[in-house]
Amino acid sequence: MTRLESMLEGTPYVAYLYGYPHKTAYRPLTPALPLEDVWAKERRDALFLYLHVPFCEMRCGFCNLFTAAGPKEDVVDAWLGALKREARRVKDALGPSTFARAAIGGGTPTLLDVAGLETVFDLAAELGVDPRDVPMSVEVSPETVDAAKVAVLKARGVDRVSMGVQSFLESEVAAVKRPQKTAQVEATLDLLRSAGFPTLNLDLIYGIEGQTVETFLHSLEAALRYAPEELYLYPLYVRPLTFLGKKSRAWDDLRLSLYRTGRDFLLSRGYSQVSMRMFRAAHAPAARGAVYRCQEDGMVGLGVGARSYTGSVHYSSEYAVASREVRGIIQAYIERDTASFGEVRYGFVLDAAEQRHRHLVLSLLAEGVDPTVYRQRFGTEAKADFPMLAELEAHGLARDVDGVFQLTAAGVERSDLIGPWLDSEAVRARMQEYAWR
Repeated sequence: MTRLESMLEGTPYVAYLYGYPHKTAYRPLTPALPLEDVWAKERRDALFLYLHVPFCEMRCGFCNLFTAAGPKEDVVDAWLGALKREARRVKDALGPSTFARAAIGGGTPTLLDVAGLETVFDLAAELGVDPRDVPMSVEVSPETVDAAKVAVLKARGVDRVSMGVQSFLESEVAAVKRPQKTAQVEATLDLLRSAGFPTLNLDLIYGIEGQTVETFLHSLEAALRYAPEELYLYPLYVRPLTFLGKKSRAWDDLRLSLYRTGRDFLLSRGYSQVSMRMFRAAHAPAARGAVYRCQEDGMVGLGVGARSYTGSVHYSSEYAVASREVRGIIQAYIERDTASFGEVRYGFVLDAAEQRHRHLVLSLLAEGVDPTVYRQRFGTEAKADFPMLAELEAHGLARDVDGVFQLTAAGVERSDLIGPWLDSEAVRARMQEYAWR
């Protein structure tokens, strides 16, 4: 039995692979790498700027993001001071650069007050990002966004807002330890829609304890009342050190059934499926600005918890989930001086083989692997470099469509199995050795 066949007999929900390699494959870099050297050979004409706000009003039971709940005002102020030092040091290291996309995420960026939000936008502007020219997305939450903060987002030219609703039923959000009121969610959605942002994204979760096909359809119908341009449907995971990760339940069949229900429902309502999680409405605006290619173009991450990508080095602050560990990492970030932000201390160095792996994984889990693009970039053939791809075809999980190697419907719904299956042996070993904290 091959490794793929063995995995196919188990859960289809192995891990959400939103980047390659996963952050649990990162390690301390000794000696630290000079920031200028890391970016020296990189194209800087179509970068992605990501600013991470590592604070939330509360921490949901399913969350394994790098965030601290309920920060004191002095901690937020000190974090903003460190963010300024980091941004200015990074700007010096990058030199002349052009950004094609930008996002402010977290955590919950709108936990910041109006002045704090303005500061974050000012730092983006110092790096050359004007949302009126560069597409920018900002994450918001029903508990933290209000008319004054929405006015800041509008004035700054934000064209996409994203909100995690998870469910429109209070009993279901309570099951994932999220004290959320549906009336507040609906009022926030009315506010966001009235503001006229071109793109509204909503996140829903399936696989919640007590959730059924009928209740999931209720949330989907409720979401569509606001005509979101994008919808993300996330399977619930229980992860180490999250509240829910301390419980063990087997509910693969339910999640798969709910996924198919949600997919079929959205397709019937005119949405197109972009990936396992992402669905885009027919009325969604066309992408504007310069083209950003995640497989090739770099990402500049600012703020503790943010990741940065060059072709050969991925780096970030250290990662943790447990509250005490997260707060300790944030405090260490706050105490850093300007010079220290010129050192890359923690990350993963991608050799030529890992660069091929990354291109393959990110392509296959989205639009598919274009052999011409792969050949132009690496000078080799994808199927020759990765003969394991033939297994996907043999099991009906992928096929060639107009010359592009794409996942089938059966493959898409197993993206969280196929992604980890494609991990290199080195990455897999590092992830298995990682000690959650």
